[in-house]
Amino acid sequence: MAAAGRVLVYGGRGALGSQCVRYFKSRNWWVASIDLAENEDASANVVVGATDSFPEQAEQVTTEVGKLLGEEKVDAILCVAGGWAGGSAKAKSLYKNCDLMWKQSVWTSTISSHLATKHLKQGGLLTLTGAQAALSGTPGMIGYGMAKGAVHQLCQSLAGANSGLPSGSAAVAILPVTLDTPANRKSMPDADFSSWTPLEFIAEMFYDWITGKNRPNSGSLIQVITTGGKTELVAAAHL
Repeated sequence: MAAAGRVLVYGGRGALGSQCVRYFKSRNWWVASIDLAENEDASANVVVGATDSFPEQAEQVTTEVGKLLGEEKVDAILCVAGGWAGGSAKAKSLYKNCDLMWKQSVWTSTISSHLATKHLKQGGLLTLTGAQAALSGTPGMIGYGMAKGAVHQLCQSLAGANSGLPSGSAAVAILPVTLDTPANRKSMPDADFSSWTPLEFIAEMFYDWITGKNRPNSGSLIQVITTGGKTELVAAAHL
């Protein structure tokens, strides 16, 4: 049976990425995972080589995705890679955490954006993962706020004329507050889980956007806000 659609999931081994892989596979989509390790549920995998050189990592991923796809185009590229680290400007871990946040959010978003210029269909969708917290200052998590702020800026740049994206395509950033992941539950066992966004909600939302339902305009920064178990999407003002 022919696949219903084709999607790349950057960060396909993480909590949200794994959920996206499973969801799209259940809809009979061809799903490729890009991550530091394979996702066995995916149709195909590109394993990212760990390196401190951005050009080296970017070239490796770009080359391998090119070999995997050939002339085939994809309906969407979902960049759901990322992570969290805290610390003020005074923290001993500042340099290390800034480096990690840059690698996890900015490297992956930049590579995903370039892949979109090569492999996304006309009218396709690129999603990036920002953070609601980064709409304002983040003094207790300097590296995280900087990296996510850069992702927001990148998303808005991609929406402009001559950004390199295919015609009719859209770049949209999601800005979650807290995602309901096993790691977050473990690190914050006493939190109010009803204010956390279920991963299933995000995967279904991506599916709707890809298939043309309620897709935001390109360049949108979409806050994902969950209260009392109910999630709503609120567009943030542009930078």
